[in-house]
Amino acid sequence: MKPVRDPALIARVQTTFDLYEAAEAMMRQNLRRRFPQESPEQIETRLLAWLHDRPGAETGDAAGPSFRVRCVLP
Repeated sequence: MKPVRDPALIARVQTTFDLYEAAEAMMRQNLRRRFPQESPEQIETRLLAWLHDRPGAETGDAAGPSFRVRCVLP
């Protein structure tokens, strides 16, 4: 398989990763505010539970049918 070298696609993927990291940091901060008495380890446990369960987004964050990325990218 030939590697993808399209700068526009690479930039979009990098933006996706940056947005993910920002969302995770915001949720971590939200959990710290909601549960100030909890240790950093407990906050990480809550964050991981949120990442796995995603209440309200069980089938994804967008309306419509879900699909695998492999259907779009080879």
